[in-house]
Amino acid sequence: MKRLLIVGHGDIAERVRVRLPAGTVVRSIARRLGADLDRPETLSACAGWADAVLHCAPPPPSGEGDPRTANLLAVIERGAIIPARIVYLSTSGVYGDCSGARVDETRVVNPQTARARRRVDAERRLQTWCAARGAALVVLRVPGIYAADRLPLERLRAGTPVLRAQDDVCTNHIHADDLAAICLRALEGSAPAGVYNASDDSALTMSEWFDLLAERSGLAPPPRIARAAAGAFISAEMLSYMSESRRLVNGKLKRELGVELRYPTVFEGVPRLAAAAA
Repeated sequence: MKRLLIVGHGDIAERVRVRLPAGTVVRSIARRLGADLDRPETLSACAGWADAVLHCAPPPPSGEGDPRTANLLAVIERGAIIPARIVYLSTSGVYGDCSGARVDETRVVNPQTARARRRVDAERRLQTWCAARGAALVVLRVPGIYAADRLPLERLRAGTPVLRAQDDVCTNHIHADDLAAICLRALEGSAPAGVYNASDDSALTMSEWFDLLAERSGLAPPPRIARAAAGAFISAEMLSYMSESRRLVNGKLKRELGVELRYPTVFEGVPRLAAAAA
C-alpha cells in the first residue's frame, strides 16, 4: 500500500493515519475538506488514484440503503486505477437481536433497524463490486468503540437509568486504539479478505458496563429500571440498542488476521478517572 484513500476522516481514521508506514500518501474524503459523499461532483479528485481504501463513513441517517457507498464506488469506477483492497468499518448491529447467543461471522445477518439495514446494503454493494473487479474486501463488524475520551460519562452524571438484570442485554466493545491497529492490519496486502468481528474479549451486560464506568470515574452507578418503563427515561435510539443482545466471538480476528489486542477487555482499557471527576 503506497496510496491510501480514507473515506470519512473521523477519530478512528486519524488514529490509523498517524500509525501508517512512512512514505504512505493519504487523501481523505471528509466534508470539512470539501469532499462530500452526498455530492458526487466533489469526489472527482479521488478517482483512479488509490491502491487501498479505508471506508469509515456511515450511511445517511435515514432510508433503507447506503447511497454514499454507491457514490463512492461510482467515482472510483471512473478512474484508471482500481484499488487492490478496501477495508470497510461496518457494525455488529447487522446481526440483529441474538438473545445473548455467541455470534461469529458465519451467522446470517438479520438487521432489525433501518440503521442496520443501511449497513447491510453497504456491505453487499462492496462485496458485489469487489468480487467483480478482483479487489480484496475486508469488512470489520464493529461494536461499541470506547477510549478515555469516548466514554458516555454524561449519562452517568445525568443519572440515566439502565435496565434491571432480568431485562438486561449483552454488550460488546473495542478500544479505539485496538480498532485502529485492526484497520492497519486489514490494509496490509497479506491480510486475508473476509468479514471479521472487530471486538475484544469482554463479556458484560450493559448495566455491568455502566457500573464499571461509574467505578472508574468516581460517579454514582446508574439506577435500574424495568424495560416497560424505560421509554420515559431513555431515548428511542438508545432503547433500540437495548433491544438487541449478542456476544461477539473474535476468534477469526485473532486466528486469521493475527491480531493481538492491547486492551483484551474493558477492564484493561477503561482508565481510572476518579481524580479527574473529583
